[in-house]
Amino acid sequence: MNISDYLLENSSSLEKNLVLGPRESKSFKSISEESAKLANYLRNKLGQNKNILLVAQNSAFFIVSYLGILKSGNICVPLNPGIEKDGFDFIKERTNSEIGFISDIVKNRLNPNIECINEYNIFEIIISESQSLALEPEFDGERIAEIIFTSGSTALPKGVMLSHNNIKANTDSIVQYLDINEKDIMMVVLPFFYCYGLSLLHSHIRAGGSLVLNNNFIFLGSTFNDLNKYECTGFAGVPSHFQIMLRKSDLFKNTKFPFLRYVTQAGGKLHNAFIREFVESFPKIMFFVMYGQTEATARLSYLPSIMLKKKLGSIGMGIPGVELKVVDDKGMSIVPGETGEILARGKNIMLGYFEDPKSTAETIRNGWLYTGDLATIDEDGYIYLTARKKEIIKVGGKRVSPKEIEEVIVMMAGVIDCSVEAIDDELLGEAIKATVVINESGKKITAEDLKQFCGSKLSSYKVPSYVIFKESIAVNSTGKKVKPI
Repeated sequence: MNISDYLLENSSSLEKNLVLGPRESKSFKSISEESAKLANYLRNKLGQNKNILLVAQNSAFFIVSYLGILKSGNICVPLNPGIEKDGFDFIKERTNSEIGFISDIVKNRLNPNIECINEYNIFEIIISESQSLALEPEFDGERIAEIIFTSGSTALPKGVMLSHNNIKANTDSIVQYLDINEKDIMMVVLPFFYCYGLSLLHSHIRAGGSLVLNNNFIFLGSTFNDLNKYECTGFAGVPSHFQIMLRKSDLFKNTKFPFLRYVTQAGGKLHNAFIREFVESFPKIMFFVMYGQTEATARLSYLPSIMLKKKLGSIGMGIPGVELKVVDDKGMSIVPGETGEILARGKNIMLGYFEDPKSTAETIRNGWLYTGDLATIDEDGYIYLTARKKEIIKVGGKRVSPKEIEEVIVMMAGVIDCSVEAIDDELLGEAIKATVVINESGKKITAEDLKQFCGSKLSSYKVPSYVIFKESIAVNSTGKKVKPI
């Protein structure tokens, strides 16, 4: 079944609002009807299997466009609305896209050389289109639904091809293990061009829940007010969101959230100190640690909230329908205490990289996704991330995980965030550099203070040789830390 039809299968006629919030609201029924008309227009205009760009902030415009593109049998290519013109032109040419759903504010900035459909154009199409594209029960779910381009630093971005069945499998699993239902209302601060953000859209449409779209997380006061105003039951964030909420000010910890049932965290490792701080401040709110990749549609593992204290620091085990294992360099499963690479298998694993068979063959081998993430396991089979393969620092021949050092630094009172990386060193080959963000209103922390604190908890070769202080850590458009590869 087409994923658009599948997501709306039980909610297409609902009069309740899918989209809530101070800026706009829109019902399931309206979104279903408008996306079906848009799909009919696109099918008649373009046919099928064409790549269509979608560049907009989280909005009803994004959702209607997204579902309409998918239902039409074409391929959606969602892009960051903050993308630079060179990046936009590269992806447009790479995907041979002839048309794009692009919000006015983005269109005015990029001046794209492409046929654009903006907010007003889509309104005109829906008003003038008399027919809705009908349900297609025999639709091939293995067809490409979307191509999500992963951010690249030293290399060009790769296009992850996800099928309709990939999205269906991951959505079903997420709805199941988080027990999402029609009463749930999710506060969305994650962008929909990011697979984590898209998973919120997919799962709540499928379950009949609602979304509060927040594109201004930086204004913490209004974000916290909206959590209560709209009676949000869920919040999803990457590590930087939780670090800012917990330590940028006391407002979050001094606010009560009577409707908030659970929060989820993915998009990188949130250090244990922050998880403890959250759980101690909000013991009645379930906290789910999760792990995933774009190549897995979104989600690969989760740690149940009830296991958080017992297995603190773990990413848990595979979500329903996903098999995970950790293997050594010879492909053999590791035993507790050893370190290896996480491999994943399931119906949510991507079809491959767009027009890149070499990278696809390197990443998917014998049906297994090689994630590039290193981990250990405990005696119960719970998985603990140590580092990305490319992040490991070699100090005088000794292998050091930056996450271990970051875990210690954020334990220090007054530290909001930190990032540890390697820099060239003539003597050691690589030395350790720590970039640290501190709360300026607290006690002044010096580089020597930080080194002494690390030295009390780490081996001497793991103590950073260089410490710099910044007002913030560089993050990308999804809120994830930017590290050199």
